[in-house]
Amino acid sequence: MAIPRLVDAHFIKSAQALSDSIDDTISEVVFLGRSNVGKSSTINGLTSRKNLAKSSATPGKTQLINFFDVRYIYDEKDWNIRFVDLPGFGYAKVSKDLKGVWQKNLVEFIKHRVSIRVFIHLRDARHPNAQIDRDVDEYVKKFIRGDQLYLNVFTKIDKLNMKEKTALKRKFPGCITISNSKRIGYERIHQKIFEHIFGIDEWSN
Repeated sequence: MAIPRLVDAHFIKSAQALSDSIDDTISEVVFLGRSNVGKSSTINGLTSRKNLAKSSATPGKTQLINFFDVRYIYDEKDWNIRFVDLPGFGYAKVSKDLKGVWQKNLVEFIKHRVSIRVFIHLRDARHPNAQIDRDVDEYVKKFIRGDQLYLNVFTKIDKLNMKEKTALKRKFPGCITISNSKRIGYERIHQKIFEHIFGIDEWSN
């Protein structure tokens, strides 16, 4: 039997806060990470759409929550979810107080958005121990629900040598590593998303 395939993705809406967001009617995958970690490139790579998510020329400038409808095909049926691109945090000088790093409305969104099923925290593989990423990891895990999945995904893995890759895997067992420039690592993200949201894991068969 064929594995699930992402076949369509398109932009729906931008919002500033939870109050003006699109209705939370389907399961959502949110992408969070530092402003220069490659969020837009990752979303574009996962969807095979070159300019679906647009990156700002000035990292950290974009402060909107962007929604994208995504459609998979599996077993001759459509399976629909939504990708959500959150504003980047921690570019240049950063505050250890997350309420200072993220706008109040962004914190409200990730804490109270009912339809969020998967958090994908993108981290730079070259700086795996960045304090801001540790703070975010700890903060989100304080309120994450039982039906939500939290994934650490390390970008720019192609920039590491073999020794550095081994050290990263040892420190973060089970983490996902990707390279947007080499277009590798996406399959495992799709697998985790589809398995968690729909309870189907054809990749292991």
